Amino acid sequence: MYNFVLRALAAAAAGLSKTASRMNLGNTTWYIIVNPHAGSGKTIHEWEVAEKKLAACSVPYVSVFTDHKYHAEELAYKAAGKGFRRFLAVGGDGSVHETLSGMMRWSGENGVPSEEFTLGVIPIGSGNDWIKSLNVPHDTEKVVQLLARESFTRQDVIKVTAAGGRVCTMANIGGTGFDSHVCARVNTQKEAGHRSARIYVNALFHTILNLKRFRAEIVCDGKTLYSGPCYSIAFGNGRYSGGGMKQTCDALIDDGLIDIMVVPVVSVFAILKEVRRVFDGTTSSSSRIIYSRAREIHVAPLDARSSDIVEMDGEIVGNLPLVLEATGQQVGVVCGRAK
Repeated sequence: MYNFVLRALAAAAAGLSKTASRMNLGNTTWYIIVNPHAGSGKTIHEWEVAEKKLAACSVPYVSVFTDHKYHAEELAYKAAGKGFRRFLAVGGDGSVHETLSGMMRWSGENGVPSEEFTLGVIPIGSGNDWIKSLNVPHDTEKVVQLLARESFTRQDVIKVTAAGGRVCTMANIGGTGFDSHVCARVNTQKEAGHRSARIYVNALFHTILNLKRFRAEIVCDGKTLYSGPCYSIAFGNGRYSGGGMKQTCDALIDDGLIDIMVVPVVSVFAILKEVRRVFDGTTSSSSRIIYSRAREIHVAPLDARSSDIVEMDGEIVGNLPLVLEATGQQVGVVCGRAK
């Protein structure tokens, strides 16, 4: 009996040692999710560059490849359950969105603080807007150097619930109406093989010329911000979208708030006059645009025809109604040198 107890204790200790080893590995090892379809075929070349630099900088990592939509979210979710806490997406803003959503879904379901997790990206997509708020260079070798130096900061966790119960996490920018239709057109052009930053400008003006209105009520922190016909609603944790446009020009990634920009129905001529503000970062100064910020935002369609599509980080995630919540939690993110 004594020997049996000793063997049992030894087995338990070995199990704990293995668990601790896995957790230590997960806490220091990067779980890298590679999107082979990003960047018009540039991914494999950039990933080869990254692998050499990771080895040169002695950065420990495990890598996996995605093969379908939402695969990055599935992989991140499962990896978090295995103890990994550092994640790197190799792709564009859509890859960042999926990876972050998987990390935060596991975190929320298992009661593990989001602050234990860190997310970075080797930017290969055509937009790469998330990195602009974090001053991350569009350079694979320099990003790996940031990982090696553990150049991290934190950003807010923004929980998003769209119609049908689709729950995700917004890393950077989201929207509905004009904003989501621009993204839908951009995605269509990407699927056709077009990848330059110019596709965002083309999609912008195409959507302006085919502008559609919808009717919605927007409630911020329990108070109605706007109710009626509008052309576009944008939400921001970061400032940049569409290859460098600044719809939510005053957004800060760590202030615990979500910025919102609403374009009510005005003449097309008036909208054309306001377009420059999206590029020069003065949307919050416009007398024709409604600009605010809140911890919780509800957007509800006022009729059946107004249940428009919703995008988050360039990906269509569902339809209105929509709820965005700044949870009060933060997640670690790789950052560059402050400007």
